[in-house]
Amino acid sequence: MKSYWMQTVGNKTVLEMRDIERPTPAPTQVLVRLHAASLNRGEFVIGHGLHKGGQASAIGMEGAGVIEALGSEVKTLKVGDQVMGRCRGAFAEYALMDSVEAMHVPATLSFEQAASVPLTFLVVHDMVSLQGKLQPNEWLLIHGVSSGVGVAALQTAKAMGAKVIGTSGSPEKLARLKEFGLDVPLCLRGSGFEETVMKVTDGKGANLVIDTVGGSVFAESIRCMAFEGRFAMVGYVDGVLSAELDLLALHSKRLRLFGVSNKLRSATQRAEFLPEFKAEVIPAIADGRIKPLVDQVFAFEQLEQAKEMMETNKHVGKIVLRMPV
Repeated sequence: MKSYWMQTVGNKTVLEMRDIERPTPAPTQVLVRLHAASLNRGEFVIGHGLHKGGQASAIGMEGAGVIEALGSEVKTLKVGDQVMGRCRGAFAEYALMDSVEAMHVPATLSFEQAASVPLTFLVVHDMVSLQGKLQPNEWLLIHGVSSGVGVAALQTAKAMGAKVIGTSGSPEKLARLKEFGLDVPLCLRGSGFEETVMKVTDGKGANLVIDTVGGSVFAESIRCMAFEGRFAMVGYVDGVLSAELDLLALHSKRLRLFGVSNKLRSATQRAEFLPEFKAEVIPAIADGRIKPLVDQVFAFEQLEQAKEMMETNKHVGKIVLRMPV
C-alpha cells in the first residue's frame, strides 16, 4: 500500500511516498481502508517535537473510512462499518485504528467531513468542556479563530450557548466565520485586542481564552481575563515559547492556566474521555448544530500542496486529503 512518511532535516520537513506492506490488526485494533484524512498543523511544526530529527515516520493523525478487518478481540464493530478516529499513519491507503478510538460516521457527514472530526474536536472538547468548563453566556476569546481548532472551538462554544470573540489577520476569513456564529470578529495579528475584549464583556473580561498562536498574545490575554477565567494553551505557530506572566493577575483573579496536548499521554489516557465526547459532541455533529468546515480537499498525490496551503495560512477550517478508492 502507499503511505506518506516525513522526516525533519535541519529546519525543514521532508515528505516521502513509500510502498509498504498492508498492516495486520492486533487483537484490539481494526484495519481501515481510508477514504480521507485531515491535516493538523502540529504535525508539521518542528517546535512541537512530534518528529525526531533525521528519523522518518509515517504521518497523518486522524482519518475516516471503512473497516476491512477486525482484531480477534473486537466485538463492537464489524467489517463494512464506516468509522472515523484518531490513528497513526493516516496519510495512507490503510491504517490501523484502536477499536476504542473508532467512532461510527454520522449519516449526515461525508468522509471528508468525518476525517476532520476526531483529533480536532477531541482537542476542542478537552479545552472547552473538560478543562475549560465553558458555560452558557460566558465569553470565549479564540486567538487564530480561522484555524481548524479555532473553527471547531467556535462551533462547539456556540452549540453550548457561549459568546465568542475571535482574532484573525484576514477580514475575509472573519467574514466567512460570521455564518458560524462568531459574535465579535477582531481583525489583527498579535497584540491590540485588550480594549475591545474588555468593552464587549462590560469590563469583566473573557471567561475562557484559547491560544492557538503562542507567546506573542499571552501577556495581553492574561490582562483581559475575567475573575476565575481559564486559559488554554494549544499551539504556538508564532514560535514564541516564553512570555511574561502577571502573577498579581493570576493570584487575585484566581486564574487557571492549562496546556492541551496528547504528546505525553498514554493510549489509555487519550481514550479516557471518549465516552463523554461521544455523548456530548457527536449528537451535535449528527444533527447539524456543529458542521465541520472543510476548506479544501486535495487528491492523495497532492499532500505537498496541501501542506503548503496550511503553512501559508490560506485556509479557514480544515484541509483534507482524499485517498484513491
